[in-house]
Formats: sequence, C-alpha cells, structure tokens
Amino acid sequence: MDVLVTGATGFVGSRLVPALRDAGHDVTALVRDAGSYDPPAGVAVAEGDLLEQGSFEHALAGQDAAYYLVHSMGAGDDFAERDRRAARQFTDAASEAGVERVVYLGGLGDEADDLSEHLQSRREVEYLLAEGEPAVTTLRAGILIGEGGVSWRMVRQLAARLPVMVTPRWVNTRCQPIHVDDAVAYLVGVLDEPATAGETYEIGGPEVLTYGSLLRRTREITGGHLLVIPVPVLTPRLSARWVSLVTDVSSEIVEPLIDGLRNPVVVTDDSIRDHVAPTLTPVDDAIRRALAAHDDDRSFDTATSGDDAVTTNTDRETTNTDRETTGEERGAADVDDRRTETDERGAEA
Repeated sequence: MDVLVTGATGFVGSRLVPALRDAGHDVTALVRDAGSYDPPAGVAVAEGDLLEQGSFEHALAGQDAAYYLVHSMGAGDDFAERDRRAARQFTDAASEAGVERVVYLGGLGDEADDLSEHLQSRREVEYLLAEGEPAVTTLRAGILIGEGGVSWRMVRQLAARLPVMVTPRWVNTRCQPIHVDDAVAYLVGVLDEPATAGETYEIGGPEVLTYGSLLRRTREITGGHLLVIPVPVLTPRLSARWVSLVTDVSSEIVEPLIDGLRNPVVVTDDSIRDHVAPTLTPVDDAIRRALAAHDDDRSFDTATSGDDAVTTNTDRETTNTDRETTGEERGAADVDDRRTETDERGAEA
C-alpha cells in the first residue's frame, strides 16, 4: 500500500516510518525540511507544511492512506487554532487527492469530564478529519513511554531530580501508559485490517495506575525512593511553573500538559484487540527500556530533546505526534518533527 506519514521526524513518526516499511508498505515521509532528514532505506521524502496551503498537497497524490501525526502544542496560546487550520487543510487535500484511509493518533479522555484545552484540541482534530472523504481510523492513547516523548521526558526528569515532590491533586489521576513501540504496532496493524476503517479505538498498556505511582516507580527502578506530598491548594499554573524549573521542558508545553493531568486517561473499550492485538509491554519494563535508551547517550538526569508532536520545532514534535505527538509546533507538517508525536499526553498528548 502507498502510505504518507506526516510528522515523520517526530517521536512517534520516526518509529512508524520504518515499521511500515518492514510491514511491506511503500512509504513517503512528509517533512518541513527535506535537506535535514535522513530517511530509512526505501522511504521517499516529500517537503511541505500543513499550515501552508500549496506546500504539501503534492505529497498526497497517489497515496492509498495517510497517517496524521501532527499537533501544535507549544506554538503558543493559539495552538488550538493552528491545529484546527492544519487539520482542515489536510482533510481537504486528502479528499481532493482521493486518499482512501487516514489513521490518526489522538488522545484518551471522556468529553463529559471537562477535557483540558489540549485534549479538547486533539478531539476536535479527530472530528475535523472525519469530515473528509477518507475513512478515518482514530487511535486514542494516553501517555506514551519512550525516549523522545515530551510527556515521558517530564516524568523521567521529575523522578530523577526530586526525591521529595510537593504536587497538586493530579498525582492521584488515573492513567494507562503504553510503550511507544506498542502504540506503533497498533498504528501499523490497523492499516492491514479493513474492518477498522472509519472506526475509533482506545489503546493503552496492560496496567492502570496514578501519575504519582508512575513517578514513584520510575524513581524506584533507578534505585531511589520518591516521597510525593499532595497539596490540594497548589493550582495547575503554579504546578506548571515548578515543573518548568525542575525540567528542561518549556513552559509553553508544560502548561497545557499539566492542565490535562486532571483528566483520567484510561481505556474503557478494548475492542481494538479484536482486530489488532500486539503483546503489550508491562509498565516497569517500558520504563526500563525508555531509561536504557536514554542512557545510551547520556546520564539519567540529563535532559533529552525529543518532544512529542508539535508544530513548532521543538524537538520532535511538530505538526506531527507525532509526536507526539508527540510534533508540537513546527509548522505543521511534522507534528512529530522535532518539536515537542503523538503523546504526548494523548499521544504523548
């Protein structure tokens, strides 16, 4: 199948591109700067920005399917509007090009639960993509564990640098983290399952826990101990400020992520397993693998630079997820561009 991946340089996209090739697909990676991208063998490269009409449409010609791994968190207060514009322009172009399927990595969360602005934006993008002609398969995820993800980076650095942590109530929020490779396995798998076209699914790891537990376990796996002291009166804004001081994640990204931590992100429907059922990585093993990947280059407490899906060029997230996920700010073609996939939270939301 001929497949286009937006956000191909991001947290999720950089893993998805080679996985699709290994599955036998002909892959084209859409990036903002082709000159700085070294694609895997056999992968074609197209240059364009989803926020700039006329720059990316050519990449959709002749494609059977396209992956949408782009979001603009980290681009400033107008990230939701940038997400909206990129999604609409992509949807119109994909419909015009005759693309049959679109696969989108969105975020978990119950809309009745007063979703944060970040998660609301991810959900709005999901609905905008569905307005086009291609059949959209949406996979909703919570935090993705893996080196390069901005949400995981925040968790890793907090756990490494603070033996005692004073936090707001979000430490008690339930989440269902998934290793990034397992999320990629789902993304690849749905493309080979026609029954998943036009459907929405929830994906998560094998365990539900609180963010406080995730922080403690990350610290314990490194051989330390973490004392978490919940302080209900500590506001999300103040919480975001101290997280920005302790970690190297920018405040433009931290604030919407912290705001989203009040929303439980737990799988309530695992029907995806009827179609695609990869072996899921236990949480502790996922943490160990992510820490080991980080230690390949630097010490545990040194900051990394991949983000999660932004459109700003912050690290690996751009108008990617992809990205995070993780992409988060880079122009809109690389959501996962090196900006900050597809969580992040929610795809590395």
